[in-house]
Amino acid sequence: MRVKMILPALTEATSPFFRPIKYSLFPPLGLATLAGHLDPGDDVTITDEHVQEVDTSNEPDLVVIQVYITSARRAYELADLYRAKGVYVCLGGLHVTSLPEEAARHADTIFCGPGEDIWPAFLSELRRGCPRSRYDSKQRSLAGLPPIRRDLIARHLYLVPNSIVVSRGCPHVCDFCYKEAFFEGGRSFYTQTVDAALAEIDRLPGRHLYFLDDHLLGNARFATALFDGMRGMGRLWQAAGTVQTVLRPGLLEKAVDAGLRSLFVGFETVNAGNLTEQRKWQNVDRDYGAVIRRLHDLGVMVNGSFVFGMDEDDASVFDRTVEWAVGQGMETATFHILTPYPGTRLYQRMSAAGRMLHHDWDRYDTRQVVFEPARLTARQLEEGYRRAYRDFYRWGSILRGARTQPTLRGKTRHVAYAGGWKKFEPLWDLAIRAKRVGHGLPALETILSGFGSQPAERTRDHGDPVDRGRTVRT
Repeated sequence: MRVKMILPALTEATSPFFRPIKYSLFPPLGLATLAGHLDPGDDVTITDEHVQEVDTSNEPDLVVIQVYITSARRAYELADLYRAKGVYVCLGGLHVTSLPEEAARHADTIFCGPGEDIWPAFLSELRRGCPRSRYDSKQRSLAGLPPIRRDLIARHLYLVPNSIVVSRGCPHVCDFCYKEAFFEGGRSFYTQTVDAALAEIDRLPGRHLYFLDDHLLGNARFATALFDGMRGMGRLWQAAGTVQTVLRPGLLEKAVDAGLRSLFVGFETVNAGNLTEQRKWQNVDRDYGAVIRRLHDLGVMVNGSFVFGMDEDDASVFDRTVEWAVGQGMETATFHILTPYPGTRLYQRMSAAGRMLHHDWDRYDTRQVVFEPARLTARQLEEGYRRAYRDFYRWGSILRGARTQPTLRGKTRHVAYAGGWKKFEPLWDLAIRAKRVGHGLPALETILSGFGSQPAERTRDHGDPVDRGRTVRT
């Protein structure tokens, strides 16, 4: 059987000016995981439109397309094209699960939820000539998965080819989170066995890893055993965690001993009222400043995530957030405009209140306002979002953040990482076009290898954000 798997480009990744490096970071691991279930004799290809052109001239037996909300238009376009040729087309992913009736108009079969149980069932029924039009995931387990087909990935086209996922979902249920809708109908957080995770890590070449898990530290027992098993492997790795788990005694130290050098942390907001509104319970009454100090004291870089436009946000939120993040010495920050994705509780609330402005999925990219904010105009929210990015990544802000580091080496690493991530995006675009992004990996490893050795004593007192009465404590 000839199988073509496609990850269509996200709308925001197709800028005519330059393509940010973040869209060439990771290969399509989900498709490579599904490919592991195919027979050895099947002819399989994976095309990631972020780094490759989709060749639509061929006519495979089966086309499988992974769909996100801002790639939906392109995904449906490709699906309709192949179906017109008589090719059997399957659609799956977050957007398909959220809006199955919409997706079903463009596919022979749709998949709702994770694919570990439903994809093998589909393949079996397809080979018998009786595939169903819809498969809904119910049985959630990562036990006994076949090896990921990494041989189908063009490693040189990605800065971080060694991406890995050892769990699914998240133990928390934040109202704005898209993933919660994806896991409806079954377990929403589950892990591999530790032995299987370690075996997958051992198969990966080089030193650097990036765990794409929504919450790698979400199961403390699993994470502890995983980190114990990784000690001595000589790996340098990055991952995502929560404020709550960073403050948990002992777990972070084990992660650092195993090679953790950078952590993505969902701070989300400096307004405490927003946390309760969005059911972000794991952040309520947490000391944000202590989180950053704890990570920095262990030599771990911080990539903080912030969302603007929640109902407690007014026009002051942008400057206050940036000022706090820069003052804390946060190496990188990711800003978003609150986006009510279909299938989430946030969307249901906004829709019931008549606050949704439109359903143009191309614009649901966390860079544009798609709902009516409570204390801001749409223009204020979009302009404030852009200003936050601009102000955080000014050279002056980068240098001010670097000054919070206690050593010259730490200051240099801060400038190299923060500056390299945002200030050189046009150069990254040239590397993407020349298909040489992978050449940047040694530089990334060099920067990361310098972390993990910071002194425990901090030389600077990190102050509170303004308006203490309405902000998260720091």
